[in-house]
Amino acid sequence: MVAPGLRLGAERLFEMPAVLERLSRSNSTSQAFAEVLRLPKQQLRKLLYPLQEVERFLAPDRRQDLHLRIFDPSPEDIARADKVFTATEGNRIDYVSSAVRIDHAPDLFRPEVVCFIGRSNVGKSSLIKALFSLAPEVEVRVSKKPGHTKKMNFFKVGKHFTVVDMPGYGYRAPEDFVDMVETYLKERRNLKRTFLLVDSVVGIQKTDNIAIEMCEEFALPYVIVLTKIDKSSKGHLLKQVLQIQKFVNTKTQGCFPQLFPVSAVTFSGIHLLRCFIASVTGNLD
Repeated sequence: MVAPGLRLGAERLFEMPAVLERLSRSNSTSQAFAEVLRLPKQQLRKLLYPLQEVERFLAPDRRQDLHLRIFDPSPEDIARADKVFTATEGNRIDYVSSAVRIDHAPDLFRPEVVCFIGRSNVGKSSLIKALFSLAPEVEVRVSKKPGHTKKMNFFKVGKHFTVVDMPGYGYRAPEDFVDMVETYLKERRNLKRTFLLVDSVVGIQKTDNIAIEMCEEFALPYVIVLTKIDKSSKGHLLKQVLQIQKFVNTKTQGCFPQLFPVSAVTFSGIHLLRCFIASVTGNLD
């Protein structure tokens, strides 16, 4: 479910002068996001709504194959979500602790929106670092070596929610990965949404299928995030998006039907993903 009252998003890019004026009057956006909104329309669409940018390269009779606008917030909604992720004196965003077992996990009195899971080297830590770019003091360790994250890492976002960075599965996964991650996903009661990261360059792999089966078995609401979209050509990305969308449509029960393509390098899709997180945690009400 998404927050009620979300308005159509991409269509409103063509009303950008009026949007900027409303945001300025309401003081609901940062100067940085105001600058984003002044980008040329095509560049702005690619940054804020990358899946709808991909749609432009589809034949008209294939566009119904993608679920593009199930979650389609307006620029105003995205601006509000960005404020949730902006560190201020009254909205502290911090690394909390790490844990190797669920009984070591911090007992925080807030929903754990999200946990991020995915194969080693899929870009989990890079994505979390991008999500926290409005809180530059937060230390999110990123390594070029697969399997760098060995523990569950917990980050609090003000009084709103907690973000959990899980160890990667597959190559160089911790020996106790299954006990650590499977137990957490199965038993953590305040887990709101699981984000399963898939490398957009290589698509869904065998190890990803195991993680998907685990989410399905535990009846977890989860979302597929396609990482590293900056590394794919438009044609290759479109092919992967269509294949993964077909997989979601035909092979899953608990997966949110809309895909979220992102790049931690160009920041394409990052604002939209922030907004989705804010929405599923009730922070756009």
